[in-house]
Amino acid sequence: MHIHHLNCGCMCPIGGALFDGFSRGFTAHLVCHCLLIETNQGLVLVDTGFGLRDVRSPYSRLSPFFVHFNNIQFESKYTAIEQVEKLGFSAQDVRHIVLTHLDFDHAGGLEDFPEATVHVMQSEVEASRDRQGFIAHRRYRPKQWDEVKNWKFYAAGGEPWFGFEAVRDLAGLPPEILLIPLAGHTKGHAGVAIQTSEGWLLHAGDAYFYREEMHPSEPNCTPGLRAYQRLMEVDRPTRLFNQNRLRQLNRDREEVRLFCSHDAIEFKTLADRLNRVSQTSKR
Repeated sequence: MHIHHLNCGCMCPIGGALFDGFSRGFTAHLVCHCLLIETNQGLVLVDTGFGLRDVRSPYSRLSPFFVHFNNIQFESKYTAIEQVEKLGFSAQDVRHIVLTHLDFDHAGGLEDFPEATVHVMQSEVEASRDRQGFIAHRRYRPKQWDEVKNWKFYAAGGEPWFGFEAVRDLAGLPPEILLIPLAGHTKGHAGVAIQTSEGWLLHAGDAYFYREEMHPSEPNCTPGLRAYQRLMEVDRPTRLFNQNRLRQLNRDREEVRLFCSHDAIEFKTLADRLNRVSQTSKR
């Protein structure tokens, strides 16, 4: 398998370093870290970020509250479809999409890949249909997926993965790709684990937001992202419990590389590393 790290969304909330920990200006810089995986079963996307329809008509697709709160930058260059095509592939080459969850900044590009099968936790689909309350009504945007034809839903359980529950044998996908239930941010939130020749990658989605939250002994989070996580959580004890388990995993398992959806430093580190490996392999 070959894995590409894609940034499929740019959000610049007011607050600068109070959000992202590094910006010197008035606004922060958050990414939407997605993966494109080349497999023998075709291309697999992990999350989609924002899609072309979001870019072209944001207010018909997204909540104005989140558009302005997150200061979303609607540019087509960030969409997964444009980046897939830039790599020389087509929308039809993407056979599967595995979602960490159905929030507006993770599922916006689903309809750009009409032939893909979408894999997600059953409990997340149920939560997206309920949409009760101020946040739930605005985080889940059915227009982003009402044309999706092929769904596969999964329940938690199965053979453990480093002590975590794991959904294995995802329909049509290679056995190296697993769903890891990590509820708390949403009811059906999950991570996506991918076994590579160098160990495991774990896309932890929104189970955490800031790289220093995974520090083994002195976890830390910026004030802005700490507040945002509390705004978006549906189950605080479970979210913090799973964060602590991820922290222990990060401490104890060198063969697992963790990253989350929105930390720009994590994204740059992994994308730059991939570019260095690719350049070395071409020599």
